[in-house]
Amino acid sequence: MNVPDHVQALLAALRDAGFEAYPVGGCVRDSLMGRTPSDWDLCTAATPAQTEAALAGYRLIETGVKHGTVTVLTERGPVEITTFRTDGEYFDHRRPERVTFVPDLREDLARRDFTVNAMALDPSGSVVDPFGGRTDLAAGIIRCVGEPDRRFGEDALRILRALRFAAKLDFSIDPATGDSAVKNRALLDDIARERVFAELTGLLTGPGAGRVLREYAPIIFQMIPELAAQAGFDQKNPNHIHDIWTHTTMAVDAAPPEPVLRLTMLLHDVGKPACFFTDEAGVGHFYGHGERGAEMADGILRRLRCDNATRERVCLMIRNHDIEPPQTPRAARRLLARLGEDGARQLIACWRADNADRGEAVRVRNLALIDDWEKLLAEALAGPAPCFSVKSLAVKGQDIMALGIPEGPEVGRVLAALFDAVTDGEVPNEREALLHKALVISREKD
Repeated sequence: MNVPDHVQALLAALRDAGFEAYPVGGCVRDSLMGRTPSDWDLCTAATPAQTEAALAGYRLIETGVKHGTVTVLTERGPVEITTFRTDGEYFDHRRPERVTFVPDLREDLARRDFTVNAMALDPSGSVVDPFGGRTDLAAGIIRCVGEPDRRFGEDALRILRALRFAAKLDFSIDPATGDSAVKNRALLDDIARERVFAELTGLLTGPGAGRVLREYAPIIFQMIPELAAQAGFDQKNPNHIHDIWTHTTMAVDAAPPEPVLRLTMLLHDVGKPACFFTDEAGVGHFYGHGERGAEMADGILRRLRCDNATRERVCLMIRNHDIEPPQTPRAARRLLARLGEDGARQLIACWRADNADRGEAVRVRNLALIDDWEKLLAEALAGPAPCFSVKSLAVKGQDIMALGIPEGPEVGRVLAALFDAVTDGEVPNEREALLHKALVISREKD
């Protein structure tokens, strides 16, 4: 196992001071899987004060000292070093009220969440694995260390961590661990929404996301009750082959593993149950579900403390996901102007993901429409000076006023009309052409 030089230096400093010290947790797990760890955590027999003394030449952060953790800032990033410990009672289902420092590595590993995270690396390079983490890693299983109810009762966020690891690693969850996670899901109500959202996003971007969403739907519905109505909801429409929830999970899998796109597909049909009706022939329809879904998604994401940029983009995608791809250059330019290049490309990805779980005939038809729109997008972007907003025009307000048009609302009206003219292909986004068109627009008002 390849331990980086900066980590080896910290281990050597602690061991030279007379203390046991080991890489532990996710870095060991990832290394055993042949992956390069994103960060390295260490555990040691040294108390925080002893750790600080042994590493006196380093810049240290003491924010986690209460729970035994000292963060060391190295040139290659922070490294957390935690004293061997056992945890006292958890009164808030998140953090222990107190910790007790212990001299034994095995006691420290026994308090950890899952067997695949309860392994350490000793000085000889051998893996210390008292709870069968390597066996579970080889089998692709997420299993609690010890009694699942106890682990989840201590820290309810572990329920979502189990799902995230299963999705990210594309592992299954041990039945006893999975049953306990579902049984204890109400404990998630006590967890800060920011932490819930971070785990949910990590889950969604994993290769096993759709499967985990289907297998542990009750946990997802605990976080987002608005999705529960989708489960088993018969769409009664020949364009759809699954209930809404199954379709949603398959659309998540079909989207590129980016947070905005996966969040969009998770929530894209949240408005469907409220908009459902059947026509005289008994066929189901969901008119207006894009707009309704965007409104609901906005509330959900605000509640989960999603950042504004992500929330706004997800809602924009949901609002537009059910429109038919434009099939004329003019319509394509107008949609491009409304969404911008990044938004237009994201909407294409959403259309493709939404279309992946459809009946064969409609899927093939929609795919052709999406392909045609992508070609129109490429053509629009290949043109001279693509224009996505009034600010992208080759003329500004000062140029309009220089033509003798008075400052005020009239300048804004002319600029808006110029933008429409460029978008509709009536005039190129070039200064001289726009100035001439501006005079024509001004005279038309008179």
